[in-house]
Amino acid sequence: MNRDLLETFPNPNPGRAYLIEHTAHEFTSLCPKTGQPDFATITLTYVPAEKCIELKSLKMYLQSFRNEGVFYEAAVNRILDDFVAVCEPAWARIEGKFGIRGGIGSVVTAEYESEESQP
Repeated sequence: MNRDLLETFPNPNPGRAYLIEHTAHEFTSLCPKTGQPDFATITLTYVPAEKCIELKSLKMYLQSFRNEGVFYEAAVNRILDDFVAVCEPAWARIEGKFGIRGGIGSVVTAEYESEESQP
């Protein structure tokens, strides 16, 4: 869970508002109560400003959660906070669709909007 793993590259079209969506189907972390593995699909959707996220670094960052005990809500919000700190998007949303455990599936979504993009 180290944001230093995230890398960016210059947005090739910084004057245009456009949407980017990346989906990671193999997110894993550990339940902080039981130590059992949790599985999720993480979807990152964002409108870039000056920078875009580099995909290999995103993959390595998400894999860094694999051995960490973290609640779903904390994981999704941490991913959003780290992404925003590094990429500085105009807008971003992280959605975590967590696998069924004990008969319950969970979806956690967190959003960010920069002050410059707000009316």
